[in-house]
Amino acid sequence: MASDLRLTVLGSATPYPAAGNPCSGYLVTGGGTRIWVDAGSGTLGALQRHVPLGDIDAIWVSHLHADHCADLLSAYYGLLYADVDLAAPLPLYGPAGIADRLAGFLTHGDRRSPVEKAFDVRELTDGRRDRIGALELTSRKVAHGMPAFALRVEHAGRALVYSGDSAPCAALTELAAGCGTLLCEADGDHGEGGEGGEGVHHSPEEAGETAAAAGAGRLIVTHVGRAVSPGDAVTRAGSRFTGPVAYAAPGAVFPVD
Repeated sequence: MASDLRLTVLGSATPYPAAGNPCSGYLVTGGGTRIWVDAGSGTLGALQRHVPLGDIDAIWVSHLHADHCADLLSAYYGLLYADVDLAAPLPLYGPAGIADRLAGFLTHGDRRSPVEKAFDVRELTDGRRDRIGALELTSRKVAHGMPAFALRVEHAGRALVYSGDSAPCAALTELAAGCGTLLCEADGDHGEGGEGGEGVHHSPEEAGETAAAAGAGRLIVTHVGRAVSPGDAVTRAGSRFTGPVAYAAPGAVFPVD
């Protein structure tokens, strides 16, 4: 069976949306399955250019910084109180405590907001594996100074890996081994990453190094810090990785080869 695994960029800005570019969010599709990966500010609107909220099969969230999860709040209202005919709570994969974090914001009285009516919450652990429709998911804990995860999505022999937010670490390199496409953040500057240090992000060069170490087929840099232009990030990553390098421009669509 041929794979139609595909990545659509909903947004890639950090730490707040830019004009025309929401924060981190991606639509991953394959075999008729649709997963919203990270729900940063502004991505729910961008998602609906491609698929209605009620037609996605699951949401997967890497960590609980607002630029990766804030639109879950709007999605809650959309799922329960608008035009979505929700037959069952939508599967939501995220770090431990995600339901209580959402409820803490959404509750406006003595009675806890019914987060679980909107979302079927499934907490991530290191090495967790899930099958959602036609897609196989593997989550690994990565280095971001807080509970944070990277994701590998596989379909019919092809693989996409997303770093979430992370400094370079062995878990990410292992997860990305042999993948067709590595979507890797590049928010840091030189020397900011590194296993055993205090870093919480990749620099563009480190994104290239992770792609090379993993043997990835292609690198897409995302979550590029505002002090670095997308073009410079691509050039810098390409200095450490000999494969093709692209930038996660909002609206871009990447078939996973």
